[in-house]
Amino acid sequence: MAKKKKKDTDPKVHEDLKGFKMDINSFGEISSSFSIDKINEFLNKNVEDKKLKDRDDLDTDEGKKE
Repeated sequence: MAKKKKKDTDPKVHEDLKGFKMDINSFGEISSSFSIDKINEFLNKNVEDKKLKDRDDLDTDEGKKE
């Protein structure tokens, strides 16, 4: 049985996340090429929060896609 060779190509990512790399070292610590603030900003802009979508007390459209 032949073994499959692993491709060394980068995965397809959103345009705003070009160059994003994430590694886990031998101690289990996660390191990233982007800051946590930049990742959170991207997620707030592009992902709807399921827990907050049906709340009536929120006036802002922060979590909604445009």
